Amino acid sequence: MRVATALVVGLGLTASAPFALAQPSTPGPATVAPRSPAFEYLGTLRAETGTRTVVENGPQGTRTIVQVVGGSFEGPRLKASVQTPAGDWITNRADGSYRLDVRLTLKTNDGALILVTYNGIGQTTNAGASLRIAPLFETGDSRYIWLTRLQAVGVGERLGTTVTYDIYALK
Repeated sequence: MRVATALVVGLGLTASAPFALAQPSTPGPATVAPRSPAFEYLGTLRAETGTRTVVENGPQGTRTIVQVVGGSFEGPRLKASVQTPAGDWITNRADGSYRLDVRLTLKTNDGALILVTYNGIGQTTNAGASLRIAPLFETGDSRYIWLTRLQAVGVGERLGTTVTYDIYALK
């Protein structure tokens, strides 16, 4: 019985194959262009840097630890000052760029504390450095909890000892 069933099914598949091949192909799902990101301006972060400590030729490359000694954040929904301690643990890369690893605390004008951490990439320029970052915010203050729910991006530069970023929420 099993052999007979197998033969009938096999013959049925064989007989229907030409019809299946003759059917017009239905197009797959239409290719949809990826959504372009939208951005909301959060503000401008300005940081003043202090001393630098260089640890050369470590297993992951040369490290430069840069003190952040002050600064400010000014935006439509957030005004704050940069608190100390704060710093950037830079990894110098073989291609001449460097990886940023920053931790700092903002104290808002109304007393809230917000931890800001970000990684990014920097490149030396004739004037200083070109910088691209991806900040995250942490706070327990209910007035600023909205910050903890977003991913930000920043575009900036270093001129002398001043680092300036324009920060945007990625929508």
